[in-house]
Amino acid sequence: MLPYWRLSGYYFFYFAFIGAFSPYFGLYLQSLGFSAWDIGLLMSQMQLMRLFAPYLWGALADRLGRRVAVVRLAGVLSLLGCAPFFMVRSFEAMLVTMALLAFFWSAALPLVEAVTFDHLREDPARYSRIRLWGSIGFIIAVMGTGALLDHVPLPNLLWVIFGTLAGILACAMTVPDAPAHLPTGEQPLLRRILQQTRVRALFAACFAMSAAHGALYVFYSIHLSDHHYSKVLVGSLWSLGVLAEIVVFFFMVALLRRFGLRRVLLLSFAAAVLRFLMIGQLVDWLWLMVVAQLLHGLTFGAYHAAAIAAVNRWFPGHCQTRGQALYSTVSFGAGGLLGSVLSGWTWDAWGAAATFALSSLLALIGLLIVAIWVRAADDEVSEPTAVRVARSTIR
Repeated sequence: MLPYWRLSGYYFFYFAFIGAFSPYFGLYLQSLGFSAWDIGLLMSQMQLMRLFAPYLWGALADRLGRRVAVVRLAGVLSLLGCAPFFMVRSFEAMLVTMALLAFFWSAALPLVEAVTFDHLREDPARYSRIRLWGSIGFIIAVMGTGALLDHVPLPNLLWVIFGTLAGILACAMTVPDAPAHLPTGEQPLLRRILQQTRVRALFAACFAMSAAHGALYVFYSIHLSDHHYSKVLVGSLWSLGVLAEIVVFFFMVALLRRFGLRRVLLLSFAAAVLRFLMIGQLVDWLWLMVVAQLLHGLTFGAYHAAAIAAVNRWFPGHCQTRGQALYSTVSFGAGGLLGSVLSGWTWDAWGAAATFALSSLLALIGLLIVAIWVRAADDEVSEPTAVRVARSTIR
């Protein structure tokens, strides 16, 4: 029996944490008097730990043979790691607390993803119905938190974050493990896969795309607040982006089949170039910010779905898990880290418009990489398994 609601509940609270943390914690740090450089460096810990924490926790789970037990341990430590936020005020203490929380929190999702697909086995298309609750959790959290913070002081944000982490732990205690489903037959060498031009080009482009989003995830809420947007409106714009992502999520199978991997990637990167220019230059026009957030369906939803489908196809068999881990490390880890730190420096030095212009330039670099080195012949993602996995919209 598929533990649908227990898995869905975990995704709900996991992404509810992101909905409460990502849009508003930068504002909380700003209220404590930290500079843009400090905020960028602090927030970058979430990406820094994704460079190696998932691999270390995954290795521990493999060694123990108890994935869910490690997920539960990560939930306990995440909750404990969040507690110092209520007391710390100095940059050094805040940096250590952020690093500890990020190290524990980033451990769990890859393991839960593996458990979920092992529960689904030969019916991975049902993953979308489980993962959808993550998007719902994000929207409820970002909207509810924004409405709350318009009426209560910003430090109350810490209780919302603590509550979402408690929800993650509660759901982790109910999720059952599943026997690992291992492929059979001759398996390719990871080294030979990484020597392929298309693989290197994809990872380089994904690195650029995640770096381009760094300013968005760290400073977007601050940027809107500086231009007199209310916290409810800030939350609404964040939610609109996720809703656009969900719409693309449901049509992704048809889009990949009709247009192919390369065209979807090219469209996604082109949309990112336009989107970041709009955010940086036209922030005072609300309707243009709405359009910019609708483009999130392409710049994250379609881009990520196409990328993860390509990795699923190009890293077969035993290499698939390591391929997805490398994709996450190179893009969300290394790329996100560069984007966060770089935007923290440029925000103080050059201002918001120049920072988002740099994001647009990074997206343009990714666009050129795909255009030159990912060929139409690489669009071999039409097999049922690859297309179904393309439904994933993991952050």
